[in-house]
Amino acid sequence: MNKSFSLSRLKVDHQQVKDIFMLFIGVLCYAVGYTAFILPEKVVMGGVSGLSALIFYATAFPPGYSIWLLNFLMLGIAIKTLSRKFIYRTFIGVTMLAVVVAVLQPFFAAHPVITAGEDKFMHVLIGGLMGGIGLGVIYSHNGSTGGTDILIAILNKYFRMSFGRAMQFIDFTIIASSYLLFHSVELIVYGAVFTLVASYMCDYIVNGARQTVQFIIISKHYKEIADVINNSVHRGVTLVEGKGWYSQKEVDILIVMARRYESQDIFRCIKKIDPDALVSQTNCQGIFGEGFDTFK
Repeated sequence: MNKSFSLSRLKVDHQQVKDIFMLFIGVLCYAVGYTAFILPEKVVMGGVSGLSALIFYATAFPPGYSIWLLNFLMLGIAIKTLSRKFIYRTFIGVTMLAVVVAVLQPFFAAHPVITAGEDKFMHVLIGGLMGGIGLGVIYSHNGSTGGTDILIAILNKYFRMSFGRAMQFIDFTIIASSYLLFHSVELIVYGAVFTLVASYMCDYIVNGARQTVQFIIISKHYKEIADVINNSVHRGVTLVEGKGWYSQKEVDILIVMARRYESQDIFRCIKKIDPDALVSQTNCQGIFGEGFDTFK
C-alpha cells in the first residue's frame, strides 16, 4: 500500500514538473513576442500586458514590474471570489511572466530584432502569433497568467456579465485608451489585430490537438458498417435503438467517435456498404477517455 502511494505521488510530481516546464516555455514564447515585436512598435493590446505596455510608453516604467503589480493588486481585490487553486496557478504564472519580461525587455531594447521602417503589420502579426502560441501552451498545461481572467471573475460576480462580453469590454477599453496617449486610430487597429491573432492561435493550440469528430449513422446495413469500422478503422461503435417519428418504425443508430484524419476512412466504409445511409458528422472540442485524450 505504501509502495502504491509512493508511485502515485511520484507520478503526480512528475506531471507537476512537466506542467511547470511547459509553463516556462509558454511564458518565454509570449514574452519574446511581447518584448521583441510589440513594445518597440508601441502597440497596446488587450489584457494586463496591454495596460502595462501603455504605462511603459507613458512613463518608461518597466512592463515586467507593472505586470506583476497590476495582477497582484487585482488578486488582492478578488481574493474572496477566486479559488485557492486558481490563485496558486496565477501566482506562479504571473511571477514567471513578470521575471522573463523584466529580463527580455531591456535586452531587446539594446539588441533589437526589428528596425524602423520595416513592415509594422508583420511585426504585430509575429507578436500575435508568438503570444497566442505561448498562451495556448500555458493553458494546455493548467497554467494561468492572471490578467483579465481576474477582472472577469469580479464582473461575473457583481454584474452578472458573461465571460465573452466581459473579456471584449475589458480588452476594447484598454486598446482604445491608447488613443489618449498617441492620438492614432492606426495603433488601435494594430492592437485589435494582435488580440484577435493571439486569441485564434491560443484556441488553435488548446483545441487543435483535439480535432475529433462524432458520426451518427442510420442505415439498414448497420451491422456490416459497424463491423468494418471496428475492424478496418479500429474505432469503437455504439449501437442505439431509436424510432423514426414520421415512419413510426424502429431504427438502429450507430455512434462513432474518431479523430478528424480518420473521417475519410469512415466515409469510404459507409459508402462502400450503403451509399444511401443517413450520416451526420459533428466536430467535437475534445473526446477524453480510452483511445483519445487523457483527463488533466
